This record gives sequence, structure tokens and C-alpha cells, in this order.
Amino acid sequence: SSKTLQTYGSWAARYGIWVGDAKVMMDEKKARDWLTYLVEQREVSFATQKQALNALVFFLKEVCGMAEVDLGVKFRKRTRHIPTVLSSREIFDLIAKIEPRYKLAAELQYGSGLRLKELLGLRIKDLDLERKTVTVRQGKGRKDRVTVLPEVLLDSLLEQREEARVLYQMDRDSNAAGVAMPPALSRKMPSASVSWQWFWVFPSDHESRDPVTGVVRRHHMHEAAYSRHLKKAAEAAGIEKRVTSHVLRHSFATHLLEAGTDLRTIQDLLGHSDVATTEIYTHLTKKVGGSGVQSPLGSRCALIKNE
Repeated sequence: SSKTLQTYGSWAARYGIWVGDAKVMMDEKKARDWLTYLVEQREVSFATQKQALNALVFFLKEVCGMAEVDLGVKFRKRTRHIPTVLSSREIFDLIAKIEPRYKLAAELQYGSGLRLKELLGLRIKDLDLERKTVTVRQGKGRKDRVTVLPEVLLDSLLEQREEARVLYQMDRDSNAAGVAMPPALSRKMPSASVSWQWFWVFPSDHESRDPVTGVVRRHHMHEAAYSRHLKKAAEAAGIEKRVTSHVLRHSFATHLLEAGTDLRTIQDLLGHSDVATTEIYTHLTKKVGGSGVQSPLGSRCALIKNE
């Protein structure tokens, strides 16, 4: 993806600045020293360590042409963080405060448990309003999956489709460039980019230049704009938690678990490769750790009060 290209390019540039010599950049020992520096001196997170390693291996193999690359860096052990989850009341307070243009996107992200890129990258063909399903194409790990489409959103999604169709027709009337397509599909089906089925569910209200191809076309709603309005809505609703778009996905999984949905089903809906990733939500339910344990403070206070 274009974001991966930018990220890898950024890491290669930082490595080059640290080394200070283009030829020395190809020295595996220098590469190991730099990764060790990131781990021990900069104390970057585990995810950042992996990202830097992947970028460096790509650079040495694909750019420098090295056949084998073995950097042999030992990473700091990953610490598991408990994700933030909103209560049902907080979810609806948040949605009530968000700007109308972004309301349906927030409802669908929470109601279907979508990642941010999955939500904004939805095409018209990905919504099956009759079967009440959302098909996620090429999600994390390049995997397809099907998740639930909330019945309560059917009317709103029909309205959204009609609003999107107006923009689609404007583009076709002006002979504008079609929407962005996966490279392989754009070669196999060159006309698909101008078809209604491949148009965005949440299109941008204006055209912009594609950073990769330089083509001016209509993209989907911008990630930064959506995230910014979510944060503003959380502040307006008085939610005293760090709210990001991913919090809606965490809340979807946790609320399903609390409602009695089995862990394996939630794993499929979220698209997790390993059920161990899904198990983190067992620690977020109202009954701590799923055990139903309650603090002794309440019962102790009640006993003293009765005395």
C-alpha cells in the first residue's frame, strides 16, 4: 500500500541519516547496530521495532539487491496493553455529538466492528442490505471476511447510497477519473474504476490528487477528518477516556462478549488470526476477567452501615 511505501521510505531515510554514508548502509553490522540503538537507547515500542526491521530488510533486499539478510536482532518482549472500551451509554452519547456527516460512519464502525481503513474503504458492492452483511475485502493480513450489518442502519445506508450516487453521476457526467483500484484488478478489469459497484460508500465531497499515481480523482472520506471529528464528539460528550476510531471496534467486541456471544464467533467477525488476540476482551467485560468477582469494599461498607 502507499502508506507502507511511505513508512518504509521514512525508516530508510532515518537509517541513512544515522549511518551518514550510502555505502556503509549496506553493512549488515551497521544495520544491526542501528536496530539495537532503537531498542536500547530510544526504547521504541515493540510494534515500532518490528516496523523498523521490516523496512530495513525490504531496503537491503529489494533496493540494495542483497540476496540474504539476517540481522539477528533480539527485540524487547511485547507487553500486552488493555484497550480502551466505551460503555453503551458512552457510545450513544458519542454518536449523538458527532457531526451529522460522520455519524453513520461511526455507527457502522461500532455496529460492525470494523478497522478504520476497512470502514472508509468500503465499496457499494461490499454492503449486502438484504442479507445484512458487510464484506471486508483485503483486510489486515490481506484476508477477506464477512461481518454483521446492523439492521437499524438499513434506512440510513439506503440514504447514504443515494447521496453517493449523486457524486458518482457527477463524476461520470464530467468524465472524471475513476476511483482508486487495487493494481492487479485495475489491469484485469480496467473499466471497473468507473462502475457504480466499485464506488465508495463514504466518498469525499471533493476530488484530490492521488499521491501514488498523480491522478486527480475522488477518494473516500479522509481518515484524519473522521478521526478528528470523533475526538471532538468525545470531548463534547464529556467522555473522560482517550477515544480513537479503534475504540469503537474494541467496544463492539466487548459488548458482544457481555451479551453472550462466544469467543470464536467474535474472532471471525473481527478477523483475528489467533483466538488469543480476541481473548483480551475477556478482561474488559463488566464482570472482571469473566469471573464475576466483585470488590469486597461494597459488602464491607454495607456490613458497617447495618451495624
